[in-house]
Amino acid sequence: MSCVLATGAFLKNVAGLSVDGRFTASAMHGDLGTPEACVALENSVSALLDGVHGRIDAVAHDLHPDFHSTRLALALAAELGVPAIGVQHHVAHVAAVMAEHGLDAPVIGLALDGFGLGDDGGAWGGEVLLLDGARHRLLGRLLPLALPGGDRAAQEPWRMAAAALHALGRGAEIEERLGPVVGETAARAVFGLLKRGLNCPPTTSAGRWFDAAAGLLGVSVRQAHEAEAAIALEGLAAVYGDDGETVAAVVKDGVVDLRPVAARLVELGAEGQAARGAALFHRALADGLVEAAAAACAAHGVRRVALAGGCFFNRVLSARIHAGLAARDLEPLRPAALADCGDAGLARGQCRIAEHRLAELPETA
Repeated sequence: MSCVLATGAFLKNVAGLSVDGRFTASAMHGDLGTPEACVALENSVSALLDGVHGRIDAVAHDLHPDFHSTRLALALAAELGVPAIGVQHHVAHVAAVMAEHGLDAPVIGLALDGFGLGDDGGAWGGEVLLLDGARHRLLGRLLPLALPGGDRAAQEPWRMAAAALHALGRGAEIEERLGPVVGETAARAVFGLLKRGLNCPPTTSAGRWFDAAAGLLGVSVRQAHEAEAAIALEGLAAVYGDDGETVAAVVKDGVVDLRPVAARLVELGAEGQAARGAALFHRALADGLVEAAAAACAAHGVRRVALAGGCFFNRVLSARIHAGLAARDLEPLRPAALADCGDAGLARGQCRIAEHRLAELPETA
C-alpha cells in the first residue's frame, strides 16, 4: 500500500492525499499570495495527515522553489523522514488526466497554460510530452517568445505584442504601433530590452501567446485578472465563428511556430478586425498543436492524447483540438470536471507521479 500527500502549486491551490490510488482532494485554498491562503493550505494538509495518522510514504510538490506549497512539502517531508518528490508542473497536469481515466499505458500530453517551471528551469506552458509511468520526455513545444520585463509581461499583453513583433524581425515597429497606446517612452524602453536581450527570459507559454495575439489585435493592453486577455479573445472568436481563412503554423521538429499567424494579426489589428483575428489565431494554434501531437503519437505508437492545463478552459480552442485529433483517429482525453483542467487538478497528478516513483525504488530488507 502507498500513501502520498501532495501540496499542489501556487494558483488555485488544492492539496491531496492518495491512498493506494484512491485520491482525496482538499478544499481549494486560492492563490498562495496571501497569508490566509497559506494558512488554509497548512490546515488542510494537517487534516489530511490526521486521516492517515501521519503515516505517509512521500510528499509530492511542484518544482518551483519559491511556492509556499513547495516549502511546506520540503519541511513536512524532513519532519516525517519521508522522500520529498518534485514533479514538473506540466507533467502533473497530464498525469492528473491519466489518473482520472485510470490509464497506465503511455500517453501523449498537450499541456497548455500560463506558467510552470520547466525541467530546464525555464518558463514552460505550451508543451507536447510523452508520459510513461514515472518517466516523461519533452517532444515538442510552442516557439518561445521573450518576456520583456519578466513577470510584468504577464500583466501587460502589449509587452507580448512587442515580443511577437520582435520575433517577426519587426522590432523597429514597436514604438510606432504601440507607442500611441502605452506611451512612446514605454514602447521605446521595451524595444530596447528586446533588442539587447535584457530581462527578456523566453517562455513557451500558450497563455503568453494569447496575450501577444490580444495585444496585436488591440483587444487588451493591460489585464487586471489572470487570463483576462485570453478570455476576451475566446469571446470574440466564438461570436465570429469560422470564415474558412487559415494561416498555418509551421511545425518542424516538434516546434509549433506561430509567427505566420502573428504577422497576419498585425494586419488585422491595423484594420480593426479584432474578431476575425481572434478566430484565426484560435484556428492556427489548435491546428498546429494537433499536427505536433499527431506526429508525436505516430513516432511513439500512441493513440491517446491527454489535454491538460488552464488553456483548456477555452471552449473554442478545446473543441477544435478535440475535433482535429479525432479526425486523425486519435483519442483526446480531458478531465470530467472542467475545473481540473487548471491548477486545481495538479495535486492528483503529483500523487500519481510520486506513486510511480515510489514503486520503482528498490525494496529494502
